[in-house]
Amino acid sequence: MKKNKTFTRNLFFVSAVFFLPLISSAQYFWDAGFHAGASNYLGDMGGNQLTRRDFVSDMKLTQTRMSAGTFVRYRINPMLSVQADLNWTRIAGDDKLSSNPGRNGRNLSFRNDIFEMTAQAQYFFYEVNDLGHTYRYRNNFRAYVGLGVGAAYHNPKTLYDGNWVALRPLETEGNHYTTITAVIPASAGFYVTLNKHYRIGWNLTWRTTFTDYLDDVSTTYKDPSQLKSPLSAELANRTDELNVTNAFAENFTPGNKRGDPTHNDSYLTTSVDMSYVIRGRSATFTHIDSRYPWISDRQQHPSKYNGPSHHPHALLIRKHRYHW
Repeated sequence: MKKNKTFTRNLFFVSAVFFLPLISSAQYFWDAGFHAGASNYLGDMGGNQLTRRDFVSDMKLTQTRMSAGTFVRYRINPMLSVQADLNWTRIAGDDKLSSNPGRNGRNLSFRNDIFEMTAQAQYFFYEVNDLGHTYRYRNNFRAYVGLGVGAAYHNPKTLYDGNWVALRPLETEGNHYTTITAVIPASAGFYVTLNKHYRIGWNLTWRTTFTDYLDDVSTTYKDPSQLKSPLSAELANRTDELNVTNAFAENFTPGNKRGDPTHNDSYLTTSVDMSYVIRGRSATFTHIDSRYPWISDRQQHPSKYNGPSHHPHALLIRKHRYHW
């Protein structure tokens, strides 16, 4: 009976040492932090030489604006995490900056502050567990791609007589669109974990939306008499504000194309991410602590165990480096 107890105890100990890397890493399920960076959009406003194109080459870098947000991430397993974000993003566009004469003559402009909540899954396709080969597994590198779903609130405005005027209530195209839209974020990025707790990384996220009104432009020009107010008519067609003869004036009359309803608007952000890894405790590790408290003590106070130890398993533990 005594031999069986000894065998069981030693088997439990060896199993604990063998699986301790997985058990220890389970303590670091969560990290939370913030990100800040730049933003831009792809839609009906501004753009380059050709007509609207659904590609990044149609973006105007001079219209790059700011974005910021906060996030929390949960690690399901070594290959997969889920992340929830709460973000603010500003986008803008201005026909005056376009190199397309037709767009330039249209003379529309906007800015939009977007507030979004998203959740996405992140797949880690590349990882270096021990940066610097220190054999302490305190620093690592991970690269990922992600895909998710979310909702965004937006409210496009334009600068008129020195004030930012909300465009949605004016119904400049005779349409009453919603300020809430679903978004599909697709992302790619990486981060470095320092000293097990601090993460800094880079992220690029493209949002596909289900609205064509981030810039308040989508369909055709309406008869001014059918719009809600004189201000609606004034901001629906601003070609008369140009101080030059507009060769495309006949294109901006009722019934003619004002935007491209065949493509929804989208926007992207690139950011620097910083987060803190939250240390928790798993039920399995708590059980090991209760049976072998010196294991936990050794992790929290490694300097106490640099010299010889009288514990019968100290040499085995000393040779094993835990993977966090």
